[in-house]
Amino acid sequence: MSVQSRDVVIIGGGHNGLVCAAYLAAAGLKVTVLEQRGVVGGAAVTEEFVPGFRNSVASYTVSLLNPKIIRDLDLPGHGLRIVERRLANFLPTTDGRYLLSGENRTYGEVAKFSAADADRLGAYGERLDVIADVMRSLVLETPPNVVEGNWIAALPELLRARRVGSRIAKLDMSMRRELLRLFATSAGEYLDAWFESDPIKALFGFDSIVGNFATPYSPGSGYVLLHHVFGEVNGKKGAWGHAIGGMGAITQAMAKSAAARGADIRVGCPVREVLVESDRAVGVVTESGETFRAPVVVSNLNPKLLYLKLIDTAALPKEFVERIVQWHCGSGTFRMNVALAELPDFTCLPGRTLGDHHTAGIILAPTLGYMERAYFDARTHGWSREPIVEMVIPSTLDDSLAPPGKHVASLFCQHVSPRLPNGESWDTHREAVADLMIETVNRHAPNFKASVLGRQIMSPLDLERTFGLIGGDIFHGALQLDQMFSARPMLGHGNYRGPLAGLYMCGSGTHPGGGVTGAPGHNAAREILADLRRRRVRRTA
Repeated sequence: MSVQSRDVVIIGGGHNGLVCAAYLAAAGLKVTVLEQRGVVGGAAVTEEFVPGFRNSVASYTVSLLNPKIIRDLDLPGHGLRIVERRLANFLPTTDGRYLLSGENRTYGEVAKFSAADADRLGAYGERLDVIADVMRSLVLETPPNVVEGNWIAALPELLRARRVGSRIAKLDMSMRRELLRLFATSAGEYLDAWFESDPIKALFGFDSIVGNFATPYSPGSGYVLLHHVFGEVNGKKGAWGHAIGGMGAITQAMAKSAAARGADIRVGCPVREVLVESDRAVGVVTESGETFRAPVVVSNLNPKLLYLKLIDTAALPKEFVERIVQWHCGSGTFRMNVALAELPDFTCLPGRTLGDHHTAGIILAPTLGYMERAYFDARTHGWSREPIVEMVIPSTLDDSLAPPGKHVASLFCQHVSPRLPNGESWDTHREAVADLMIETVNRHAPNFKASVLGRQIMSPLDLERTFGLIGGDIFHGALQLDQMFSARPMLGHGNYRGPLAGLYMCGSGTHPGGGVTGAPGHNAAREILADLRRRRVRRTA
């Protein structure tokens, strides 16, 4: 089989791999991206799932995509257009009422349930915005890496830690305490201290369990809440939107940007092995037997897949392997797409004609207690019999996704167990759980079940098989305190470099974690270019 030489080989054409490729190719490097599926984009892809109906298959909504990356890669110039929802969220309540949130709407809506809560929204938002701004400032930073050795090795990391610390030092003492509270306590405790009414706590608390197989009262869920609020859409902080053409429009624009800069992107090319010589990664071998030699190998995969599947563990330090084995993966996520004959007609807000609430993130989980019960039920039963469902109907903002008068809906469902009890397989239960999710929506919109023309199901096992999301983990590793920032994926390797020279990580298993941000790809590219300048790695020619 052929042997080809490159400056850089990137394993995986998900969004972070494409971002990394675009930056490296722009620097004049010969870059090849190898993607196992027949289309680039990883979990951010748009596909036809019923004849005439297209939708985002896994990732389904836009907010966290970093604005610097959008500008640097000129994604709008490569076809990306993002539109905002008319309303942020719509939450039906247990007493037949509803809560809406959105610009100039939230205060009056919350006041229906609690005037005191409405009056506290401003202070809550201001405090969260200050903390979210600190998080935004760290997203494109390489975390300080914990190193061993002499002071010369440690000095660059100490300077990096000082830069990070200076951002926190700018907060007054009150805000530092607030930041500590959010990181150290649960989202439920945090929200209970701010508000008294269930609907607003549920609306905000939902973010704390998205992709997080835990209750809103689990330690660390406060950070997960925060992780979902530091995004923006079209310059509006905290907003959520839709990419016209679905999430695949984002990654197609990224691929076009990378290709325009000279990157070679190949689909249908799964990698079988990372080549290691003298403790250094020197290339990869594909499943077809083709060899790509390169002084820089970059992985967009979950760290477990990279180090336990593609590399002989004998080539890695024993303690490193032990910790990678312990890398915790597993969202409580069950993902569905449905083709609809008509819009859902909600009992609490009737109407099959397009309304602002149809464009929102529709949260079917009325209280934090409901979310907590759903988690414990899933832990014992395998899935919650009263699950949490967020529904988004992107065709209300994008008529390219469905035939005229018809619609597509994304159902992002929590809580299901990544691994079922007693060794049972998700293949056995996926259809029954899909039925349950549709029935859950139908309880709130009685025309929903009858309007379903077809569906696409992604159980945790399907997400793992299709996209390499181990345990269905949308973040490539849980966002828990011992797996974040300098400890992502572990202390000593939080700077996008593993224990093998020439091997880098650019996926969501690195800082700042999951979501369609592009930040890990951006940051990894910067570190690779820095190593090339320092001659820690050398170009092929």
